[in-house]
Amino acid sequence: MPQRANNGSHFLSALEKSCTGIKGLDEISGGGLPKGRTTIVCGGPGCGKTMLGIEFLVRGATEFNEPGVLLAFEETPQEMARNVASLGFDLNGLVERKKLFFEYVYIEPSEIEEAGDYDLEGLFVRLQNAIETVGAKRVLLDTVEAIFSGFKNIGVLRAEIRRLFRWLKDRGMTTMVTAERGEGTLTRHGLEEYVSDCVILLDHRISEQTSTRRMRIVKYRGSSHGSDEYPFLIDEQGVSVLPITSLELQHAASTERVSSGIGDLDDMLEGEGYFRGSSVLISGTAGTGKTTLATSFADATCRRGEKCLYIAFEESLGQLSRNMRSVGFELNPWIKKGLLIHGAWRPSQYGMEMHLLRIHKLIEQFQPKAVVIDPVTNLISGSTAKDVQAMLTRLLDFLKMRKVTALFTSLTAARESLEHTNLAISSLIDTWVLLRDIELNGERNRAVYLVKSRGMAHSNQLREFVMGKNGIRLIPAYVGVGGVLTGSSRLAQQAKEKSEMLSREQEIERQKVELDRQRQALQVQIAALQSEFVAKEHQMKRLIEQAQQRERVLVTDEEAMSHSRGVNTSNGRKAKAAGGSR
Repeated sequence: MPQRANNGSHFLSALEKSCTGIKGLDEISGGGLPKGRTTIVCGGPGCGKTMLGIEFLVRGATEFNEPGVLLAFEETPQEMARNVASLGFDLNGLVERKKLFFEYVYIEPSEIEEAGDYDLEGLFVRLQNAIETVGAKRVLLDTVEAIFSGFKNIGVLRAEIRRLFRWLKDRGMTTMVTAERGEGTLTRHGLEEYVSDCVILLDHRISEQTSTRRMRIVKYRGSSHGSDEYPFLIDEQGVSVLPITSLELQHAASTERVSSGIGDLDDMLEGEGYFRGSSVLISGTAGTGKTTLATSFADATCRRGEKCLYIAFEESLGQLSRNMRSVGFELNPWIKKGLLIHGAWRPSQYGMEMHLLRIHKLIEQFQPKAVVIDPVTNLISGSTAKDVQAMLTRLLDFLKMRKVTALFTSLTAARESLEHTNLAISSLIDTWVLLRDIELNGERNRAVYLVKSRGMAHSNQLREFVMGKNGIRLIPAYVGVGGVLTGSSRLAQQAKEKSEMLSREQEIERQKVELDRQRQALQVQIAALQSEFVAKEHQMKRLIEQAQQRERVLVTDEEAMSHSRGVNTSNGRKAKAAGGSR
């Protein structure tokens, strides 16, 4: 977008860029190379200068409808076509369709005799003809050192090189020039980098018998760009640059959960499993079941109808399928349905960048929802821990941006602290599952616990890890006097506790019977006392009734006696009786 200058009287246009179509290069250059300007690509032999230039032309012709011109000084068009055929580039076909124009300039230093003034006017004529023939928008000069090879007057040639760059710029050509690296300078003659608008430095290193290519944008006039070194690779699909993604940690965090494939482990994770798009690390010593736990997650992913990419550095597909069948996992049906994609190669086969590129391409090709790398610690065999950590950081950022759930297994040496990883990646991991061996009574048994799980209230229990034909179970571990009990020690403890419980139950039953006997005896005593009380109560009532009856008889007799005497004594008797009663 045009921008107003500080004085408000003019408008400044942002630098136009020409997309290269090369994966990663457009990203680190902020959109491509400067349009209508010259870019120098420099480096030593075998670093990929010509390949980068050829792909720049081919991508422009096939993807952006920008025909190109290749002016070669070292290789013929036939040699060029054969060299890049392995990348899938059909240069001859593009030439026939007038998308590319090859111009080979033969220069043999031993056959050149410098006499009088020298200029590049003839080169300009040939370039002009090539550009007009195909309507070119892009130009590749490979390599500019050949022009210098037969002449001693370097000052004149430098001036001509400046004029060549200006000539191409005036015609709006987006130009790439390859140049050999010099001693203490970016290019052999130390000039081209100063007169060009963009300089890209390629480097090819050998470390511990493993080759690594790296790219750095040394300068880019009028544009911001990535100034770090970025690994790049050349394979059957061309050049791929691997920039560090998501430097500002802007990826979204999902609240969706996915199962670990083990119900008991899901219960330890709030009953729901891992967060989708999170990173999971399963670490432990050899034989603790890391691969089995990783396979259970891959199996659960496929059961949901989602694709899972399983990358193995130790086992082939046939070996993994056979081994996992013993614990109830059938992988072949998922492979036939295209839900499980298995990639296996030795970690020492490539450098870190090639590993990362292969994983990137598999992810882009199959679009999985989950990725398993088993084991990630094997990568150290061909690189340093620092390089592996940097590679995994880039990979994790890449996966989080795509909301792909990543599960890594990590081997821990028996002599090392279990809560430690050789790669120092634990801080990058969201959920850390630790497997360990417990030795007791001549046995080694497995146990599992969660070191951490960000964003959830996970269990802090230690659970016994048991594998069988029907899958995986997590059993609550027994804690005895000597510590955690597993295996036969746990079974013995269970039997002992069962026996003690039975004895306690029998004692309780005995005490219940005794209590019932005492209750019955007490009830008999209470019944006897109640019966004796009732008898005494009846006897007392009879005595009272008899006394009352005698009193009535006495009154009746007195009245009869008084009547016989002719005296009315009933009132007096009654009064006496009443007074006596008071």
